[in-house]
Amino acid sequence: MSHSRPAPPALPRRGGLLAAVAVLSTLSLTGCGLVQAAGNDDTISLIVTESAPYQEPTEIAKELLAEEGWTLETTYVTDIVQPNQVVSQGEYDANFFQHQAYLHQFNQDNGTDVVPAFSVYYAPSGIFSLRHDSIEDLPDGATISLPVDTANNGRGLKLLAEAGALEIDESVPVTELSQADITDNPRDFQFVEIDQQSTAQTLPDVDAGLAFSRLVAEAGHSVEETALILEEDEETRVPYTNVLAVTPENLDSEKTRALQEAYQSPEVEQWYADYLDGALDYVDAITVDTAQQEWEEYTS
Repeated sequence: MSHSRPAPPALPRRGGLLAAVAVLSTLSLTGCGLVQAAGNDDTISLIVTESAPYQEPTEIAKELLAEEGWTLETTYVTDIVQPNQVVSQGEYDANFFQHQAYLHQFNQDNGTDVVPAFSVYYAPSGIFSLRHDSIEDLPDGATISLPVDTANNGRGLKLLAEAGALEIDESVPVTELSQADITDNPRDFQFVEIDQQSTAQTLPDVDAGLAFSRLVAEAGHSVEETALILEEDEETRVPYTNVLAVTPENLDSEKTRALQEAYQSPEVEQWYADYLDGALDYVDAITVDTAQQEWEEYTS
């Protein structure tokens, strides 16, 4: 773990006591540029995944916020559990590490109430292989890896079903699909569930696997040459759009609006356009003003 500020106290364990929430400033959003900081409440605490698509845009946002008088204090982690816990408990103002499907599943599993504040980017996924050239080339009994987390598990199954390689219960949303929803597996595919961050690194060990295009490129593989099928369903973009998240009471705060102005800036948009030749799609469709309605529609 690395820090861009002095190391904070150890992150609270699950079930820790709710910390006091800082009083937010009440200045309104200015007509242009970032929200102006006021008084002593000019520090925003953010917990972020230690990965380029999150970390580097955050450093850009930090500079933009500093120009307007805000101090963005960042803690970088590789854990995908603590960020929602510490935001829910009031230890941090916001987190940036997840897509909407994961956030929804986490809230359901842990009884937390963390919500999207605004969107930042979408990471396409696909079925990739270093051994075979097409879905049709996969042998009977092929070993296929899938992310172990529920929110991503079904993406691979849905892609295989769309390719005609197996049949699934079409009534189950992609964010809830699991192996239990396979209704016919005529080629006897064997599925191995692994950590989502290891999907690209483990491709040499399986016949094929679901992986994020970004991780495939970062692992040194050609996305174009190793992709058997890529995610193209527009409806999939909504659950798998990555967001910055806060507690409901902080959704319409000056700090959150300042974060949005920084992350949904031309500078951050350009970074995503340049990263890995545009492997990630910058998305600014969800804003503080629309987030609550869109989240309610999605989670319903």
